[in-house]
Amino acid sequence: QVQLVESGGGLVQTGGSLTLSCVASGFSSDTYTIGWFRQAPGKEREGVACIDPSGTTTIYADSVKGRFTISRDNAWHTVYLKLDSLKPEDTATYYCAPVMADTILGRFTPLGDYWDQGTQVTVSS
Repeated sequence: QVQLVESGGGLVQTGGSLTLSCVASGFSSDTYTIGWFRQAPGKEREGVACIDPSGTTTIYADSVKGRFTISRDNAWHTVYLKLDSLKPEDTATYYCAPVMADTILGRFTPLGDYWDQGTQVTVSS
């Protein structure tokens, strides 16, 4: 059974940092590009960042470039998202999923419907 479990969220002040983790199981996650998404109340889910299987190619949303860093450890089937310089507008539930990425257009879309409960990030002003 394909499963991706997110953790690491919390409540931080503006300018603070968090590191989110996404642990994958039930499939060969080290052969997939994995992406992070977020959804704020009343808004559509948006792609935040993704990373290719080798960890050498990444895509970031313009809103998080220079502040968020995606990485992965295939030995532990884990993809990380480090959130720095957090802003109140980063408040959302964060999810991870396998994705299909277009590195030329800088876009990525989820593969299938493997959403877990996500992890909540709340940034206070």
